[in-house]
Amino acid sequence: MQTLAEGLRLPTNGLDYAILAIYFVVVLGIGFMARASVRTSLDFFLSGRSLPAWVTGLAFVAANLGATEILGMAATGAQYGVAVVHWYWIGAIPAMVFLGLVMMPFYYRSKVRSVPEFLLQRFDKSAHLLSSVLFAFAAILIAGVNLYALSIVVEALLGWPQWVAIVVAGLFVLVYITIGGLSSAIYNEVLQFFVILAALIPLTVLGLKRVGGWDAMSDSLTKQHGGDFMTAWGGTGIGDPNPLGANWLTIILGLGFVLSFGYWTTNFAEVQRALSAKNLSAAKRTPLIAAFPKIFIVFAVMIPGLVAAVIVPKIGTPDSDLTYNDAIPLLMQELLPNGVLGIAVTGLLAAFMAGMAANVSSFNTVFTTDIWQRYVVKDKPDTYYLRFGRLITAIGVLASIGTAFIAAGFSNIMSYLQTLFSFFNVPMFVVFIIGMFWKRASMKSGVWGLVAGTAAAMINYFWIYKGGIIDIPSDQGANFVSAIVGFVAGAVVMVVVTLFTAPKPEAELAGLVYGTESPSPDEELEEADKAWYRKPALLGWGAIVLAAACYIPYSF
Repeated sequence: MQTLAEGLRLPTNGLDYAILAIYFVVVLGIGFMARASVRTSLDFFLSGRSLPAWVTGLAFVAANLGATEILGMAATGAQYGVAVVHWYWIGAIPAMVFLGLVMMPFYYRSKVRSVPEFLLQRFDKSAHLLSSVLFAFAAILIAGVNLYALSIVVEALLGWPQWVAIVVAGLFVLVYITIGGLSSAIYNEVLQFFVILAALIPLTVLGLKRVGGWDAMSDSLTKQHGGDFMTAWGGTGIGDPNPLGANWLTIILGLGFVLSFGYWTTNFAEVQRALSAKNLSAAKRTPLIAAFPKIFIVFAVMIPGLVAAVIVPKIGTPDSDLTYNDAIPLLMQELLPNGVLGIAVTGLLAAFMAGMAANVSSFNTVFTTDIWQRYVVKDKPDTYYLRFGRLITAIGVLASIGTAFIAAGFSNIMSYLQTLFSFFNVPMFVVFIIGMFWKRASMKSGVWGLVAGTAAAMINYFWIYKGGIIDIPSDQGANFVSAIVGFVAGAVVMVVVTLFTAPKPEAELAGLVYGTESPSPDEELEEADKAWYRKPALLGWGAIVLAAACYIPYSF
């Protein structure tokens, strides 16, 4: 198991602990306040579809801005350099815009409670059940990554053994999600968004000051790692070496299309926030509102990683006792005074809870509504499924405690996360995208597309890459290739199966395939309101243009 270096104990005092205690009291208070609004299973799993767009938008970005994002992307910056911007401006913004403008109308109009439930309507029960099982399994694995990330911070703060930190933190999250359901998670995520920024901004500013500014940091890292380390596209020609171990084609197709769209458009931990919006207009604006802060967050997670690589030139190598995951705790120890240190620790704990809560709340929804209610115990009163939702939440947290120890075996948890996404999100995305845009795709093609995509991605990673059959320079490069392989395999199998099996009756495809939808009351309401901030297309194009403008300095 990877453990935090002994020298990274944080010099916390009573002021830091007081800030931390206040935060925990507020979080639990929000949970108890949200409990009053939980009367039905829809309230527990989707907040009764009643939340405004600005709340769901901030929750959307905060759910992704977990401890894995902060520790993992800082680790990626320390390991691969400025290329980390690809995960945001290529690997997030376009897919978030696509989700808001194209996919949310299909999700929201169909009144589904989860992403797998949409596959039930478009394909059949076999595709629905397999996607539900795969998603539930992936959600527990990813929640475990958040738990492990938190244990790094708690070990640095209190000196607790990792297993103790994992268990205690998991139980705390269990309390506030079980009490208030998704509303508790979402309102806490809005709070956590601002707390996280309050932690990252001073760390970024003080880090740059410590190494003499951007130019001095760039000169130092260029001398250590070569000129490509401080450019986004340097050395990405096919056959050229670069720190990331991926060429421009695998970056654009593997990360920018397959992994990115697979994550942002089918990962229910994110989509669930938009589905809880009060109407279609708010649901469409949710990922678009989230795209704007996402454009700039990359600087707050990338720069600390680069600074850590300057302070400890051998970080992540056998010559150092620090892994790449230690970049953020290292800077917290080196740079932050007491008080600010307490805010930073609170921010990281907030990030952990946002990420884990997103995955646990999506897990309990899928397991309860898509597996238990539909296939195991049917036709029970709504109060039964509300109670069961709380029970399975507890089981999910306990399972996450177990999977946290799997994540502990990886020196860069973001590489591990990308591996999981290529296994589970990419196959679901190919089934969605083909089913949504091709009416002829048959009912049975969905389940076989999922099987083929998942199997192909795993075979590429574990046999072809890990077995050394093909030399891929890095885990991240292997993840991009696995994503492409999984997408192509799933698409080919879906086409072949469709040729030999019956399509779904066209009358049952209304609103499920592009071009077949009919106007809804929400659309009429949206048409009547001409305010610029209610125009999802304008918000979406604005996010893309702004991201492109930010990207220009790093394109050469």
